[in-house]
Amino acid sequence: MSGAVPAPLGAVAHYNLLERLEPAGPGELFRARDTRLGRTVTVRVLPEGYADAPERRRLLENARAVAGISHPNVTTLFDAGEHEGRVFLVFEHLKGQSLRAEMAGRPMNVRRAVEIAIQIADGVAEAHAAGFIHGGLSPDTIGITAKGHAKIPAFELASHGGFEHTEAGVRLRDYVSPEEARGQAVDDRSDIYSVGAVLYEMLTTRRPLHKGSAAPSAANPHVPKELDEIVLRAVAPNPDLRYQSVAALAAELRSAAAIFDVRGISDEEPEPVQRGRPGRAVGLAGLILVALAIAWYFIR
Repeated sequence: MSGAVPAPLGAVAHYNLLERLEPAGPGELFRARDTRLGRTVTVRVLPEGYADAPERRRLLENARAVAGISHPNVTTLFDAGEHEGRVFLVFEHLKGQSLRAEMAGRPMNVRRAVEIAIQIADGVAEAHAAGFIHGGLSPDTIGITAKGHAKIPAFELASHGGFEHTEAGVRLRDYVSPEEARGQAVDDRSDIYSVGAVLYEMLTTRRPLHKGSAAPSAANPHVPKELDEIVLRAVAPNPDLRYQSVAALAAELRSAAAIFDVRGISDEEPEPVQRGRPGRAVGLAGLILVALAIAWYFIR
């Protein structure tokens, strides 16, 4: 029967597991039903022995702190606990897709990419204000809702850092800053690098290099020079040369977006540039000449 409610795959606490989802991260991910509040949620069940007792306690404490973050660009964490020896976390269920799916392996429209980057930066700024460094930003973990809004994942905030996910060869830590990759101490500027790295890939389909990268406009001629400067500063290998707060990065991106709007750079896909095909222009000129000849005939 097409409209039937699926039978639960099992239960975690008072959450009936309805559908297994593709997890970007450790453990298992499910669409589930909160039987107490009657709402659809996402449940992540971490592997057995995921962390020892002190780490597990820290994870649950972080989760309770993250649950206090309420921002339109951060996934809401509703609940966290233990069930049959395994830690579980419960998040709002997003209807949409990953940023990776929206990118679809091609450069995104510049104005759309900037808008998404602003939303990501706003969510990260909220996390920083709550005392968290994200450390797990990537196009694979950032969600895009059905209405087109970006949501950064709260799980990495609770686990307090990025992680490696080797299934399907995806390495989420490819987006961490050079200093974090070297095992050095990190601060808010490491997340600034990650926001810039995601924007760089949205514009070019490539990730920036830790030793320094070419301007995005070198790979995508639709990228304005003003945006080149912002992106390259965000992904500067030296953290002292980056923006010193993600709020400052968001402000710069908003200023650039306002300039683009005045220039008429919209969310519509840019027309491809046609080179080396003069026949189309010649044909159009011929049609214009014919029209002028007909008009002259009737005037005479």
